[in-house]
Amino acid sequence: MGKIIAIANQKGGVGKTTTTVNLAAALGVLEQKVLLVDADPQANATSGLGIEVEKVELGTYQVLEHAVPAKKAIVKTASPNVDIIPAHIDLVAIEIELVDRDRREYMLKEALKGVQDDYDYIVIDCAPSLGLITVNALTTANSVIIPIQCEYYALEGLGKLLNTIKSIQQIHNPDLDIEGLLLTMYDSRLRLSNQVVAEVKKHFHNMVFKTIIQRNIRLGEAPSFGESIIAYDATSRGAVNYINLAHEIIKKNSDGQSN
Repeated sequence: MGKIIAIANQKGGVGKTTTTVNLAAALGVLEQKVLLVDADPQANATSGLGIEVEKVELGTYQVLEHAVPAKKAIVKTASPNVDIIPAHIDLVAIEIELVDRDRREYMLKEALKGVQDDYDYIVIDCAPSLGLITVNALTTANSVIIPIQCEYYALEGLGKLLNTIKSIQQIHNPDLDIEGLLLTMYDSRLRLSNQVVAEVKKHFHNMVFKTIIQRNIRLGEAPSFGESIIAYDATSRGAVNYINLAHEIIKKNSDGQSN
């Protein structure tokens, strides 16, 4: 059964979608079968893997509505071993439409049951909010990766997110773990970057991934070509960082299973 990992932080601009797309691509290159679920109405993960958002007819919206089975919304991507349930701007409406539904927090969990066995990993790109779509993602997930940018105010809002995770563990998903905190946009030349790394490690110790995602121009360019960093420039620092992160996650999960 595939492990479901949500990538969440209600702060925008922390490298959430970049991480979702490139982690999925890196896991795929390492011969893991991956499904990316784009649960962000901005649909950047969808376009970041070369899919035209305007042409999406079946996607996360229909899956959350239970209008179609998840299998029907899955699209192959050009990235090896990576499929996607794409998003479209219509996903914005789902928060209002699900409000009166019974078990509204479990819509995604129910929908993905039919495909979970087909993948090694299911990676969910969450919206930069703690609304109902993100609650659905966290209720569905086995674990959550929290990207934190190495910049001023990095830890702002983190307490709120950790409280949300705690309440989801108590009410909806007692098995939800924190896969790890991922430091992103790191620039070794900046004292501030190094201070943030030290601060996060001091507070969260082993919860922090060893891999740090460095600031990298190629990483910023890749989405405009509809490619992951692995496809766009496999030798770049960004590609190496995400391959290392994928190795770290695979090792952690295989160690966990063998314990």
